[in-house]
Amino acid sequence: MRIAITSQNFRTITGHAGKTRRFLVYEAEPGITPREVERLDLPREMSMHEFHGDGPHPLDTAAAVITLSAGAGFIRRMAARGITATTTSETDPVEAARAFAEGRLAPAMPGLGGDHQCSCSH
Repeated sequence: MRIAITSQNFRTITGHAGKTRRFLVYEAEPGITPREVERLDLPREMSMHEFHGDGPHPLDTAAAVITLSAGAGFIRRMAARGITATTTSETDPVEAARAFAEGRLAPAMPGLGGDHQCSCSH
């Protein structure tokens, strides 16, 4: 499965998924080391915070998005596109992709993740 991971620095998992423009994309299957297949470096208007079109989006090829933090709006928008969005406290992209593929990804610690509160509509 294809998994997109928010990573503003292309090294670790970062947060605020709605405004993220950089993603590491992995192919991951249970029992196999995930393989990086793409890096997305999107223009600002393609961040999910800014993107309001009904057309295709580069994240549409992913089955899942993993991030340190995301608001409920981001999670809903991903679900509407058929993409599972999940938060985690894991910061290593390869380990997060492996754990997700194997159904054992640890959820975000309290204070991170889906409890993000702001006035933005991501």
